[in-house]
Amino acid sequence: MAEFHKEPEFDTIQLHGGQVPDPTTNARAVPIYATTSYVFNDSAHAADLFGLRAFGNIYSRIGNPTVDVFEKRIAALEGGVAAVATSSGQAAQFLAIAAIAGTGDNIVSTSYLYGGTYNQFKVTFKQFGIGVKWVTEDTPEAFAAAIDERTKAIYVESIANPKYILSDIPALSKIAHDHGIPLIVDNTFGAGGYIIQPIKLGADIVVHSATKWIGGHGNTIAGVIVDSGKFDWTQNDKFPGFTQPAEGYHGLKFSEAFGNIAYAIKVRTELLRDLGPALNPFGAFLLLTGLETLSLRVQRHADNALALARYLEQHPKVSWVSYLGLPSHPSHELANKLLRKQAYGGVLSFGVKGDAATTSKVVDSLKLASNLANVGDAKTLVIHPATTTHQQLTEAEQLSSGVTPDLEAGKEKEQDKDKEQSKEEKEKEEGKEEKAEAGAGAGATPAAKVSKRTSIIKRVKKLFD
Repeated sequence: MAEFHKEPEFDTIQLHGGQVPDPTTNARAVPIYATTSYVFNDSAHAADLFGLRAFGNIYSRIGNPTVDVFEKRIAALEGGVAAVATSSGQAAQFLAIAAIAGTGDNIVSTSYLYGGTYNQFKVTFKQFGIGVKWVTEDTPEAFAAAIDERTKAIYVESIANPKYILSDIPALSKIAHDHGIPLIVDNTFGAGGYIIQPIKLGADIVVHSATKWIGGHGNTIAGVIVDSGKFDWTQNDKFPGFTQPAEGYHGLKFSEAFGNIAYAIKVRTELLRDLGPALNPFGAFLLLTGLETLSLRVQRHADNALALARYLEQHPKVSWVSYLGLPSHPSHELANKLLRKQAYGGVLSFGVKGDAATTSKVVDSLKLASNLANVGDAKTLVIHPATTTHQQLTEAEQLSSGVTPDLEAGKEKEQDKDKEQSKEEKEKEEGKEEKAEAGAGAGATPAAKVSKRTSIIKRVKKLFD
């Protein structure tokens, strides 16, 4: 990256981080290196690369020049020392944990999780002998009480999906470090570090579904792991994978050989190499293109979501609204301390008075907003988590993860939103639609989930009136 006289701003890093003009062609844009393999200088060079005695390209399952720029840029944006890109967010979180936990070990995790993460922890990790101790209370003390001698990490989402509880990262970091274990934070809803930077608050490892705000356009699947470089893997005997000789590298000790990037190197050279969930260079190029407008997009998402949240909170047919920017949110005060000013995130959830059919009608009546499983796209999205992203959870597990049906808001211009006319509105105009009745009780209110786009306030107003 270019040399700066002072620490570059976030907006500058998202454009320049990890890159210099191509040394061969002087191309300014990051080239797409569509290659599987790389020519070695000589036999000794090849041996040094495979023996981890030298850094360089071997095979694109382990590393690729286009992917390398993306990794360096994300590491810089998040304040880490290194990053490892993967083929999906699910792969990123799996590798992040598998690098430090094995058969008989466990992690302590919040229950406020994306449904795919919850199921991976509950079902898939069990098959690998890794346990999960669930914390259903949003208090640091509850996490501390769950830790035992086989616990290898605390795991949380920075902004929990879908109820948007904000994790107290500084407090959780202290608890983790007091017990000699790292804090792993899924910062997907932190939008590549724009909204919140967990590492600066004490997190040791950050993971992302880069599919979401980092890419920002719904056109590629990817994940990334960021190593803070701050955790001491040698402080106790909990992490022999870093302090004992590596079986696959003839006795090499990762912590001894690689210092503060030992974790990232281990993830890349053992797990990414052996399990193979590598990010392809075309995907990395799309993510790099998305990163160039990250701060602009995410701020618009946040502005739109806040405007919609304020409107919905006052609507007589809405029973509750969950958005960090509202003073009524239980994490609002903490959000003002930990998040970027006036950037509370691009997604909100709210409850619709009525039954499940009422909620489905709200979702199905929207025409401009797409009903699909994603967030972070530039286009407005809507989904009902209880029957989609969190369907595999039991009813009790859904409640513990904060799930009630949801709706998502994006960032089209309000004027365009106003032009949208729903099926329900048309029926109302023809005098064919009945009003929805007040419905479910507290804690079981049907809901709708809102992803980031500009205010659909007038559209929503017409829909509910």
